[in-house]
Amino acid sequence: MTTALSVAPPGPATPLRSRWLILAVLCLAQLTVVLDNTVLTVAVPVLTTELDASTTDIQWMINAYALVQCGLLLTAGSAADRYGRRRMLVAGLVLFGVGSLAAGLARSGDQLIAARAGMGVGGALLVTATLAVAMQVFDGAERSRAIGLWAATSALGYAAGPPIGGIILAHLPWGAIFLVNVPIVLVCLVAGLALVPESRDPVGGRPDVGGVLLSTAGLTGVVWAIIDGPERGWTSPAILGAAGVGVLLLAAFVGWERRIAAPMLDMHFFTDRRFVGAVTGVVLITFGSTGALFLLTQDLQFVRGYPAWEAGLRMVPFALSIVLLNLGGVATRLIRRLGVPGAIALGMVLLSAGLTLVTHVRSDSYAVLLTGLLVMGFGCALANPAIVEAVMSSIPPAKAGVGAGIDGTMAEVGGSLGIAVLGAVLNARFAALAPVAVAGAGSYPAALAAVGETERGRVTDAFASALVTGQTAGAVAVLAGGLLAAGLLRRAERTR
Repeated sequence: MTTALSVAPPGPATPLRSRWLILAVLCLAQLTVVLDNTVLTVAVPVLTTELDASTTDIQWMINAYALVQCGLLLTAGSAADRYGRRRMLVAGLVLFGVGSLAAGLARSGDQLIAARAGMGVGGALLVTATLAVAMQVFDGAERSRAIGLWAATSALGYAAGPPIGGIILAHLPWGAIFLVNVPIVLVCLVAGLALVPESRDPVGGRPDVGGVLLSTAGLTGVVWAIIDGPERGWTSPAILGAAGVGVLLLAAFVGWERRIAAPMLDMHFFTDRRFVGAVTGVVLITFGSTGALFLLTQDLQFVRGYPAWEAGLRMVPFALSIVLLNLGGVATRLIRRLGVPGAIALGMVLLSAGLTLVTHVRSDSYAVLLTGLLVMGFGCALANPAIVEAVMSSIPPAKAGVGAGIDGTMAEVGGSLGIAVLGAVLNARFAALAPVAVAGAGSYPAALAAVGETERGRVTDAFASALVTGQTAGAVAVLAGGLLAAGLLRRAERTR
């Protein structure tokens, strides 16, 4: 018997006076989690020197966090519904804080990788619990605005990582990048215990141990293959094996969830066209937007010559515009007026237009880049909350944790695919345009190191041209994904 029909009230019977303070705590926790996805990028040189880390070590230091987090998001969401969203929020804060402390005190590459993996466990609990708690604390129009602010916080964290990391490294040892999380976690922990009410699925059921094992192993295998595919080669035995085993385990997970009485993910959700359209939209939108933004950061660093922290600083207007439009309620009012499908379509059109502007209108002035970033920010301010709302509103409120887990998982998968696929487009075009002498170099910095001064200009021009191709493909992917997602949701609304 399915638990999908057990529906909790859509929000608190009496709005909590402290609900906006609770949201501030949730957003602060979410900001810290997302920021740690990108903050480490500026520390690569110092980690290589001080920890004697190899290229493989560096990749695992960066990727262990995202890999573990993605593999556990579904499980974390289910745990929040079954055992209490406040309880999982507190557990996530504790694990994330302990992991951050261990990372800051690490004295070897292996220790840092293990600490980052531990942070990923806490991060998975926080990503799902923060959104699930917001869904329970707010209702009506306020819920849409709360979702918008939560989504805007994620965008701010993504962009703020490199400049914050650069500022810390300019004055403190590299371990401070992680140690600054500890006081933030303590503040959130105290405030969360004092303010956040407990909520859970009234029909929790028995723990779905089989679902936990199958989904975690399957997602980890698939996401690892996507992340490591560009480095090892898409046809390498390790990548094909991990992807194949991951897909088989996920297929087994689907079969298992169909048979048991209390599944962690009710497969009946997938009979709802709105849910299917929303989940598809998350993958499509994050595929194009994350991949395109990844290429834009490559453009700022390698072609325009900014160091990683300064490139991140120049991206901050993009994130701030998203925050301000949601903080002021502008995005919420537009989403309500346009409808979710219309907001997604317009948002992705604007994101694609802004990316096209910064790609094809080259200028030494920051004005063109700033204009493009603001247009992109306006687009994301509309599309990101709209797609999150589409996912969360298509399942029963009692399953808010599972909904948050699905949204987070699909976003991670879509983002990883976007970086991998658009990165492959970039590398293929660069290989076709670069001088023969750098064939097989594997990256732009490696190609520069392989040639003399006379060939450096040709290598740089080839990479700049390849970036234009990749970013143009990204703009097309953003536009196509947004319009397709909006079309699927519009069709689902008409058939309800």
